[in-house]
Amino acid sequence: MAANVPPSAETLSSGAAAHPSNTAEEIANQYNLLPKLIPYLDRHLVFPLLEFSSGQDDEKEIVRAKYELLKHTNMTDYVANLWKEINNSDDIPDEFVKKREEVLAKLQQYEEESAKITQLLQDESVVANLRSDKVANLKFLEEQHGVTVEMVNSLYDYGRFQYSCGSYGNAAELLYQFRVLSTDNDKVASATWGKFASEILTTSWEAAMEEVQKVKDSIETRLFNNPLGQLQNRSWLIHWSLFPFFNHDPARDVLTDLFFSPAYINTIQTNCPWILRYLAAAVITNRNRAHKNSSVYQKQLKDLIRVVRQEGYEYNDPITDFIKALYVDFDFEEAQKKLGEAEEVLRSDFFLVSTTDAFVEAARHLISESYCKIHQRIDIKDLSTRLGLNQDEGEKWIVNLIRDTRVDAKIDYKEGTVIMNHPPQSVYQQVIEKTKGAFFRTQVLSAAVAK
Repeated sequence: MAANVPPSAETLSSGAAAHPSNTAEEIANQYNLLPKLIPYLDRHLVFPLLEFSSGQDDEKEIVRAKYELLKHTNMTDYVANLWKEINNSDDIPDEFVKKREEVLAKLQQYEEESAKITQLLQDESVVANLRSDKVANLKFLEEQHGVTVEMVNSLYDYGRFQYSCGSYGNAAELLYQFRVLSTDNDKVASATWGKFASEILTTSWEAAMEEVQKVKDSIETRLFNNPLGQLQNRSWLIHWSLFPFFNHDPARDVLTDLFFSPAYINTIQTNCPWILRYLAAAVITNRNRAHKNSSVYQKQLKDLIRVVRQEGYEYNDPITDFIKALYVDFDFEEAQKKLGEAEEVLRSDFFLVSTTDAFVEAARHLISESYCKIHQRIDIKDLSTRLGLNQDEGEKWIVNLIRDTRVDAKIDYKEGTVIMNHPPQSVYQQVIEKTKGAFFRTQVLSAAVAK
């Protein structure tokens, strides 16, 4: 079920990065990650990204890219319609008719071959006798019901075929049934990836998150002595996980923790640094969540700043540049500029479009908080300008900020200023902060050395 890179899809939107951009469209094109994401996604998972691009890129190129992407699948009717659209024709070549007949015949064959075992697995009295021991299960089914290894493997083949036809719900069920019984570790691993993709494509996010854990466990155990294989598989898992990451709220904390774990942050830095965009967006928008003032969020933010600073030479975009401007360079004018560009990038990103407003809101709070931390007396008009607000809006914003963050500050409405009371940080606290940073770097270095 792993996809080859469709040539026309990979070249989409890659020509606009040659010169500095000013307009929203130019910024979106310059920082389009589609060509980088495609090699790490199954072709069926690429399709939603192309659909999203339909309103942003040349429509004819998108249709052609869809055709190139899916022509080797068994989605015969859909592919035939794409061919008609490309060629402006109401008729289709005989090869499409022939392939459709072959697909229907193959479906019938698989259904007949797997009929007995699928019926058994739907029988509650049979299922009640199954245990966690696959060998014992297969022996029970073989002795009591005449099930063979070939019948079990037919579930795998049928599930793969249903997936290729775009019947993702059926594929998920068949691959699950196969996985319950099979002792073939390689096929079980493949079935797990297939079920993961199927749950994504049916937007079954809770089930998809269960598969994230199963894939992760498989990578750690099956590929224990294969560091390169682990790196590649972790890279795939990171990219596939973007679907539940930004579509299923409970997944946010789990996947943020996973991405920051030493093995996975090392994978991101080594193999796919563009994922920092998604990690940054997740951390920034996490500010709006329940634990925004907790030590968990503060640690995530510090770890993000550290990684963005380390990887700036390797990858950057307006989202990571915003982090750098605000927390590394303390350049508030640059942070404001990058926030404006980041908004355009977010609105043009399939995974992040729904987080745009939350990101901008959280980013403004972070600008305000940082500005207030390093200034004793703050001009309300000046800060409002940096936030892209008028003076009245800025004044309300600052009042809310002081209330929400409980900082020790007073507003002088007559002078139009805010006076901050900054207690000095103890030496003890400074040592703790430096120790935390050293510990994180040690973890990452240990993971890298283990490779």
